[in-house]
Amino acid sequence: MLNIRPLLFILGVFLSTLTAFMFIPLLFALFYGEETVGAFMIASLVTGTCASASMHQGHRDKLRLNIRDMFLLTSLTWLIVSLFAAMPFTLYHGINYTDAFFETMSGITTTGSTVLSNLDTMDHSILIWRSLLQWLGGIGFIVMAVAILPFLNVGGMRLFRTESSDWGEKAVPRTQNMAKQLFFVYVGLTVACGVAYHLAGMTWFQAINHAMTTLSTGGYSTSDSSMAAFSNSAHWVGTLFMAAGGLPLLMFVHSLSQRSVKIWNDDQVKGYLLFLLCVSCSLAFWLWQGHEMTPIDALRLASFNVVSVVTTTGYGLTDYTAWGALANVVFLFLMFAGSCSGSTSGGIKIFRFQIAIAIMREQLKQQFHPNGIFKERYNGRAISEDIIRSLVTFVLLFMLVIVTLSVILVMTGLDPTTSFTGAITAVTNVGPGLGPVIGPAGNFASLPDVAKWALAIGMLLGRLEILTVAVLFHPHFWKY
Repeated sequence: MLNIRPLLFILGVFLSTLTAFMFIPLLFALFYGEETVGAFMIASLVTGTCASASMHQGHRDKLRLNIRDMFLLTSLTWLIVSLFAAMPFTLYHGINYTDAFFETMSGITTTGSTVLSNLDTMDHSILIWRSLLQWLGGIGFIVMAVAILPFLNVGGMRLFRTESSDWGEKAVPRTQNMAKQLFFVYVGLTVACGVAYHLAGMTWFQAINHAMTTLSTGGYSTSDSSMAAFSNSAHWVGTLFMAAGGLPLLMFVHSLSQRSVKIWNDDQVKGYLLFLLCVSCSLAFWLWQGHEMTPIDALRLASFNVVSVVTTTGYGLTDYTAWGALANVVFLFLMFAGSCSGSTSGGIKIFRFQIAIAIMREQLKQQFHPNGIFKERYNGRAISEDIIRSLVTFVLLFMLVIVTLSVILVMTGLDPTTSFTGAITAVTNVGPGLGPVIGPAGNFASLPDVAKWALAIGMLLGRLEILTVAVLFHPHFWKY
């Protein structure tokens, strides 16, 4: 039986947190004398009232959650927070609720797809609210990926199970302590990124917004030109901190507590960094040879765009679809990659590719030595059968969702390129797709409302690693 009261209480806590953050854009609106003052006042009042009612109805002395509660809570939290967080957009002139929800879900899930234009002249309060949504979504996903998903054994995540991935009574203090450490490291990296952006020529407002959307690997910008509006130095800063956002945040926590950095002891981190280096250098060499660029410019453009797509940030710097057929194919495959588990990025994640390669290697050895016993290991741990089953299920569902979403988009009248890459970019949380409509030089404003709702659902599924939501539709989930 589901524990409704604890679920209500926790949802109330999340909504009260959202209410508190609504006061930040409200202050910006008051300071700049913007028309959005009323929108944020109404939104904070409604959200705060619902939060108080939910916490009052759900309050109890002991908070105990079982595995079914955790599955339902994870999905409900992201959905309900998005529904309330969309209010400032829909109360803002010229934005209907479909566009507001799409923009909010894209922000909360750190996807970065947008339906808004004229960002250079948009109200400061709306711009800071978009950035805050991505920043909150980033830290929210990190805590979920470290503390909850391994416990739920989603998509092979049990490999990264820590002592906090256990929701018994003794684990709650450990989880709270871990969440606090992750939050402070996240804030510290955001501040460092903001200072670096300011030193690279951005105003403080631009630097703050881009720092939040860089560390969260979200990709929202304050300009329609995205990162192309800023200096080459800002591009290098963005590349560095996007790559940092793709690393497991828990690694930074351990490095600070142990006062040593041991990157090369982690197979996932090592594979991620080598992958970025190899792809960026290869593409830079190809640009230098065939597109009349200097080596430095070629490396800057290649590394920024590769890191942006692999970490699913989705910043626009240049229209890489104009680089030729090879670049289009490369970036199409990069959309699937993702970076590290425990980071803010989406996608399939590097560790799943590494495990698949390890399984393939084991199978090849078995072919040559049928009577041999081979057991591949990952990060010093044996790859168990349940991890393999979970990973295979995840990948199959991942592809099934993309195919289904592509079909739905085609049925709304969109062309195949927009439909297919739109589905990919939603489920992988990348942001821009390919083609003239939703490519790096376009946005999602012209899409039909049905397509926007479908893509918003795809973003949620991708952010929650598919299985977390899919299990809710299984009849056995509701039987007991």
